[in-house]
Amino acid sequence: MTTMTVSSKGQIVLPADIRRRLGLMAGSQMEIIEEPDGVRLVVSRPVNATSISACAGMVTAPSKGKARNLADFDAASLVSKKR
Repeated sequence: MTTMTVSSKGQIVLPADIRRRLGLMAGSQMEIIEEPDGVRLVVSRPVNATSISACAGMVTAPSKGKARNLADFDAASLVSKKR
């Protein structure tokens, strides 16, 4: 267990080895949660902003049936085929 001291300004210093393990750097944010027996510190990990185009290809559906090509979707070719 690590003991920390609260400064006159209400600040505490997390030991360097803990900061390294958690990936905390200057400007990192933490939440403080009050619990019946004390407090708990939780690292807030912000979600990085991204664009829709960066998400392309992340989800793929399983292939069903034969491969299709552009001609399969040509309206004129669908009308001329006998059913």
